[in-house]
Amino acid sequence: MKKKIQHILAGREKQITKEERVMQPLPHMDFRFANPFIALHHMGPKQITPGQELRIHPHPYCGFAPVTFQLQGEGYHKNSAGHNGIINAGNVQWMFAGKGVLHSEGPTANLLKNCGTQELIQLWINVPKANKWDEPTYQSATKTQQPNVLQQEGVNLRLASGTYDGQTGPIKSITPVVSIVGEIAQGKKIQMMATPGNWTLLYIAKGSVNVNQETVSKYNLVVFEKDNEEIILTAEEDTQILFLSAEHIDEPVVAKDNFVMNTAEEINQAIEDYKNGLFGTLEF
Repeated sequence: MKKKIQHILAGREKQITKEERVMQPLPHMDFRFANPFIALHHMGPKQITPGQELRIHPHPYCGFAPVTFQLQGEGYHKNSAGHNGIINAGNVQWMFAGKGVLHSEGPTANLLKNCGTQELIQLWINVPKANKWDEPTYQSATKTQQPNVLQQEGVNLRLASGTYDGQTGPIKSITPVVSIVGEIAQGKKIQMMATPGNWTLLYIAKGSVNVNQETVSKYNLVVFEKDNEEIILTAEEDTQILFLSAEHIDEPVVAKDNFVMNTAEEINQAIEDYKNGLFGTLEF
């Protein structure tokens, strides 16, 4: 049976640094969390001109996994746990912050020098209480390492994590998440399936799509009811989507700044750890 739409959450502009703005449909004034999905930020598309300096200064993360889906351009990522990497269009970076890490990100030196279009989605994925204080980890996957699912002409959907349509994504997540990103050409129709009882979300990054007979345009996030399993999508324009599904984490969520924990006391502890230098140092 078809899954009913529970919410359509419009992305609102949010200033995250002095220079950078994102569209944020989650959290939203009408709907806070779909735990483990805590936040979704869509940056760009933004034209980079030669000579710009757009690096985001080192900032702390703790207690969750900030995940980047690079839609256009190139991103350079570095953290205080010794991880760094460049991700190109179609690539995915899955960083687990664990007990705390400093992180810096931005367009690559090559993109800043030669210009181009930068666009990405950053998703915050929660982890269970038992893993909040684990050591930080880092993974990435290229576009070609992500298997195609629901294959047909005009449909290019790539599985980054989880198991779907007989395929398994290359990213291994502490929190089991099915994440699919990609493009659907105008007029193409697909049937997507989700496990009943799971949170299931669909973000429209570009274009417009008919979702179970309701039109949803870009920068909107669809939150489905947990019952049932079927989602019918028809692209009304050339469309780019991010599909997400995961089992609910039935634990309290306390989020402040870039810290996602279970209690206010844990938030305070994480902030103290950061202030006391336990997240390490990072030159960027």
